[in-house]
Amino acid sequence: MNDIINIVTKILKEKTMNKIITILITLLMIVGCEDKNYEEPNQSLIFISNEGNFGSSNGSISVFRGKSKIQEINNIGDVVQSILIHNDKLITIVNNSHLIKIYQITKKGLNLPGIEVSTQNSGPREMVIHDNKLYFTNHNTQDIKILDLMTYFIEDAIEVDGLPESIVSDGQNLWVAINMNEDWNSASSVQKINIANKKVIKTFEVGKGPQQLLINDDFLWVSRTYYNDDFTRTFFGTSQINMINGEVKILEYGKGSVCGGDLFKTNGLVYRTYNGGVAPLNAELKIEPLGKIGAYNSNNLYSANGTDEKIFLGITSDYQKPDTVFVHNNFGELEYEYIVGASPGDYAVWTIK
Repeated sequence: MNDIINIVTKILKEKTMNKIITILITLLMIVGCEDKNYEEPNQSLIFISNEGNFGSSNGSISVFRGKSKIQEINNIGDVVQSILIHNDKLITIVNNSHLIKIYQITKKGLNLPGIEVSTQNSGPREMVIHDNKLYFTNHNTQDIKILDLMTYFIEDAIEVDGLPESIVSDGQNLWVAINMNEDWNSASSVQKINIANKKVIKTFEVGKGPQQLLINDDFLWVSRTYYNDDFTRTFFGTSQINMINGEVKILEYGKGSVCGGDLFKTNGLVYRTYNGGVAPLNAELKIEPLGKIGAYNSNNLYSANGTDEKIFLGITSDYQKPDTVFVHNNFGELEYEYIVGASPGDYAVWTIK
């Protein structure tokens, strides 16, 4: 603004028409550039699900465009577990309320109130979509239920042995992490389920505590987190299944605090939570600490996820500060700080059309 005032003053002092015209053109260029930068739209909406406090109904969804929060949907239910985008809809699992909520996405955020589907006390957790059907894991009923996304009717269920957590699809099969046994002790398997016949066709032993799954080329990556018998120590590791020949690699990292072992891919590399941030994994499943992004308190790192351009690190805080998601670019530089609801847990990005 000071530059503009100085130019206007100069115009008033000039005597020749040519100089006045030159200075006016310069002024228009400055104003034009400022307006363009101010009005340039961000082309994506960022959805962040916040679990809320267990036993309460204060789970929420925060919606951001660029650095600005454009919407906050509060009191969705008890533990907003996971979110997923499909056909311009945001699908939301609310674990302890045993609900699936589906919202239409617009440029302004989510249309309310949305559609609500009861899962009948199943304890829903994670989900994947294949052929317009939603396959979601359930702890209480120990199965994968199938929701038709045209009728919103739960049409079938596939029983599994244990408490299923993460679920992914290779187009023909579902891969499901069995995180705990029925008695809540750590389990150690990943089950491969044929989508066509809805049968478990193979079980892979991958080490204790399989949690998050990620398909990258012909390999299934498995992050693991588990506890000792009295739950006083946390251990973590990573496993990998060759989906062509069935070979399994298992690597233990030892004890530590990683909260969930989130796993994602960015810039062609697989990352997982590590020591207050995220770090890439090499072909031998070893963590590459020199590539770590983020340096937060390990006890407060609650979640992580990423795209090819952004990396999201969800941090829980004390009662003096709000929970925050720190958004880094893929060079590791901090770009935004998003103030969100309690316990940010999952992320989804929608490209504005």
